[in-house]
Amino acid sequence: MTALDLIFMGSPDFSIPALQALLDAGHRVSCVYAQPPRPANRGHKETPCPVHAFALEQGLTVRTPKSLKDPADQAAFATLKADAAVVVAYGLILPQAVLDAPRLGCLNIHASLLPRWRGAAPIQRAIQAGDHETGVTIMQMDAGLDTGDMLLTGKLPITDTTTAGALHDDLSALGAKLIVTALEGLEAGTLPATPQPDAGVTYAAKLDKAEGRLDWTKPAAELARTVRAFDPWPGTWFEVGKERIKVLAAEAVDGDDDVQPGTVLDDRATIQCGAGALRPTRLQRPGKGAMDAGDFLRGFDLPQGSRL
Repeated sequence: MTALDLIFMGSPDFSIPALQALLDAGHRVSCVYAQPPRPANRGHKETPCPVHAFALEQGLTVRTPKSLKDPADQAAFATLKADAAVVVAYGLILPQAVLDAPRLGCLNIHASLLPRWRGAAPIQRAIQAGDHETGVTIMQMDAGLDTGDMLLTGKLPITDTTTAGALHDDLSALGAKLIVTALEGLEAGTLPATPQPDAGVTYAAKLDKAEGRLDWTKPAAELARTVRAFDPWPGTWFEVGKERIKVLAAEAVDGDDDVQPGTVLDDRATIQCGAGALRPTRLQRPGKGAMDAGDFLRGFDLPQGSRL
């Protein structure tokens, strides 16, 4: 395979396997672009993002502009004379001048089967919506939001036990594998670009912490999916008095539709929903460790017949 001169643009842990795969394949990464360091932890010390830290460990040059709108930053990008830029959850909009600079353009690793789930949170929204599969699309970037032509796709199943955390890792590994294949095909001229269809477009809105509050008027199956979709972040929860109880795992079971949503149905913390019931299987109180439901309920009173 021909070694290419690449720019890599990414920020979170999800992006690191792709960068590693490009290095392992023998490509030359002339520069890594990442989000600027931000205050973190109790000391609010300026901390580099995961890709930044990893790139420094590999001895790579790192740039962290706050935006790419400045003509000087765009010129600096162009002077790298890259064959291609690989973009994975970078977090900044790329102006047209940046998109046009590399010889083969900018390629994006997107964690969905486009055009479904364009946008910020495709992994979580696919689980939450009850999709049975998702995947990775290698896309030729244009000025739109995840609207570019598709170069390569790979699929993964979503099961009744799939969490966002596990799917995140699997999609990250899949994207790393596909980008190496895509670059090889693009350089050889054997990888056709396919425009995205107009039908089937959906948008994966950014996650909001407030979405983690469980709404008992919704169907239990939907809430069970939300628990898995929001694991590990932002998490799901309900309140008992003034105490917020985190639900780390749960299952949808049969309920009693003659009682009001939010009613505790039994001594296993089964809670009636708009349709069916949700049975938490792992819970956590504020400041305490996570516990299986049986152990949790031995130390926390959640009486049958009470309303949440």
